[in-house]
Amino acid sequence: MSVAIHQAAVIGSGTMGSGIAALLAGIGVPVIVLDIPANDTAPGDPPAARNAVVLRNIEAMKKSRPAPLFSPGDMDLITPGNLDDDLDLLRDVDWIVEAVVENLVVKQALMDRLETVRQPHAIISTNTSGLSINAIAANCSETFKQHFLGTHFFNPPRYLKLLEIIPHDQTDPAVLTFMERFGSDALGKGIVVCKDTPNFIANRFISMSGTYGVNYALDHGYTVAEVDNLTGPLVGRPKTATFRLNDLIGTDIMVHVNQNLYPAIPGDESREILNHPRSKPLFEHMLEHGLLGNKARQGFYKRVDLPDGGREFWTLNLDTLEHEAPVKVRFESVGQHRKIEDTGARIKAMVESGDRAGRYLWHLHAFYLTYAARRLGEIADDIPAIDNANCWGFNHELGPFMIWDALGVEATIPRMETDGYTVPQWVKDMLSGGCPTFYRQDGNGIVTGVYDPSVGQYVPLECDPRVIVIKNLYAAGKKVDGLAGASLHDMGDGVALLEFHTKANTIDDDVIKMGWTALERLESDFDGLVIGNQGDHFSAGANIFLIAMLAQQGEWDQIDRMIREMQNLMQAFRYAAKPVVTAPFGMTLAGGAEFAMAGARSVAHAELYAGLVEIGVGLLPAGTGCKEMLRRRLNPVMQTPDADALPHLYAIFEAIALATVSESARQARDMGFLLPGDRIVLNKDHLLAEAKREALHLAASGYRPLPPQKVWAAGRDALAALRVGVYTMSEGGYATGHEVRIANMIAYVLCGGDLSEPGWVPEHVILDLERDAFVELCREPKTHERIAHMLQHGKPLRN
Repeated sequence: MSVAIHQAAVIGSGTMGSGIAALLAGIGVPVIVLDIPANDTAPGDPPAARNAVVLRNIEAMKKSRPAPLFSPGDMDLITPGNLDDDLDLLRDVDWIVEAVVENLVVKQALMDRLETVRQPHAIISTNTSGLSINAIAANCSETFKQHFLGTHFFNPPRYLKLLEIIPHDQTDPAVLTFMERFGSDALGKGIVVCKDTPNFIANRFISMSGTYGVNYALDHGYTVAEVDNLTGPLVGRPKTATFRLNDLIGTDIMVHVNQNLYPAIPGDESREILNHPRSKPLFEHMLEHGLLGNKARQGFYKRVDLPDGGREFWTLNLDTLEHEAPVKVRFESVGQHRKIEDTGARIKAMVESGDRAGRYLWHLHAFYLTYAARRLGEIADDIPAIDNANCWGFNHELGPFMIWDALGVEATIPRMETDGYTVPQWVKDMLSGGCPTFYRQDGNGIVTGVYDPSVGQYVPLECDPRVIVIKNLYAAGKKVDGLAGASLHDMGDGVALLEFHTKANTIDDDVIKMGWTALERLESDFDGLVIGNQGDHFSAGANIFLIAMLAQQGEWDQIDRMIREMQNLMQAFRYAAKPVVTAPFGMTLAGGAEFAMAGARSVAHAELYAGLVEIGVGLLPAGTGCKEMLRRRLNPVMQTPDADALPHLYAIFEAIALATVSESARQARDMGFLLPGDRIVLNKDHLLAEAKREALHLAASGYRPLPPQKVWAAGRDALAALRVGVYTMSEGGYATGHEVRIANMIAYVLCGGDLSEPGWVPEHVILDLERDAFVELCREPKTHERIAHMLQHGKPLRN
């Protein structure tokens, strides 16, 4: 069957419904959003009155943070309406997503109505977080069921990677295959196909494993702060850990989910966890007293504003149920093992520790791992589905079976069983059958297979050719050259990869040196070069500690040489004879943004937060950043005779002077960090492969670099206008004295100095101006203060 989604609809405009609509609009799919008509209205009343519910929810969505929309312009693709007046609009859509209240009767009644208007080929899905897919469509026709399935997004839909897809018993396999592909490629999600069981996979685990962690803390006297100290980044989980995650989700939501889950899983041997004699009353007390978490500003944590203007987060005493001032948590084993780089090895070291921290983490993981093994075959048929659901749904580095492999499957079973954790027979059969781990690795440490209990042996692990994993390049011996801060790899097919791996991927001497090496090898050995990495973020910018050290020593010539070297490298990338493609994602700041703009093309992840933020440390962009903004944003305008440069120049100036950071790749394009020919990829796992494909495409198309361009310099009249703006900000109290100085220097650079007449100047004119201004600002004591504050506190100082 041929399936395509040209238009979609979302039924239900609450947090999830409006978020799903924003995601669809963000990928260019027009979407209709319907909700109930407003109370006290009747058919024929003005649409603004009838659609008050959906309009109010969409307005809330537009204001919420993090932003559900990739760009404000996406609203043009969202059409609001109501279920009574506008149901016929659904006759033209290809996918209808139901996201109404979690009530089986309500959902069934809605499906009856949808059946009367859907196109024969239209896909219908429910965003239920745990109700039976088969029950929701129980009263529908056979053809409806063939096009029906569950699509369980996680909140917020734009940002969370996991999309659980739950087929109905009668879902057409072609529909399932299409939705898997669409979810991965178009929506950028990690797809896990689940069985139609209560709460599916991820929510089943957060209910059972999360509640077990709370129960164990209550039974053994661990505090909120102690548990969160142990269950965050130390074990490869986010900083929200356990109790902060409860506050994020909301106590009311957790109680509701657990109450619904308990009667739905009579065959789950562990379900009494949800009826624990201490945690159940604890959650009920919190509900009664409004301790709902972040939404109420108090839950397991409570923000307390201090008289000096600071703030603290007090924690709930689990015995007295009163909030108390924070106390520093220290565990000997944490101090001993927290710096172990490999997460699996770090968890292993912790659970083998004999102190209270080790005991808590041992019992938490013993339950988590054995529970996962007991659920295999019930909630999913394959091991990767359970691992991926936990990793993608909750941003864990490792899933339960990955962790068990790291701990040693055979070595841990005796202790688990001694401590009362039941290990299912299939795990023991796996070991006795000569399979010592859940995942099989080759001699290079690359995972090639996974154990399948149904056949009693390893089966090949399906590899997506669109996914390139740098760790596997290392394992396969594809590293061509490297220093401590950067490496060069052979990606195959004649394309090299320049990877940063400094702390926060900051740009230091190693990165610059390896950049030159990459260009040399590009000329002699490769057809294209990709600049990218797989850290948490693309790059936080230049190594400001090095700049601070040189400035304190008065090494102005050295700073000048360092900045000149970076400028030269950026220009060399841009004008290289063979294509250079950058692959930015996440935080791409200051020098990182300059690196991202240095290629012939960019292939960016949709979540790109780019900005020239140097003013935060008392500096300005000098690694070609000012020049590039003029070239990208002002030059095209000034190709038109008699064009007015000032509005566009002011937009550039404002973005730099206010350290504006894009909230998405779409906004980054509007700000000039991406050009019209650059591509945006929704699935981050595909980013490097797509960048490689772009490099190969350019090479095969007979790539030739553009000749060096001149840059429009607006001169002294424009400079005077910008300085008026700076003065106004200063008089209004919006800028400190030092910020005024920096802003005036930014204006000077962007205008090409105080030229008597505007005109086109060679690129080196702007490059010289930005470099000279950078060195001058390095001499300023207030810049030194800003750098020191950023290094110490991780946030800018307004001095």
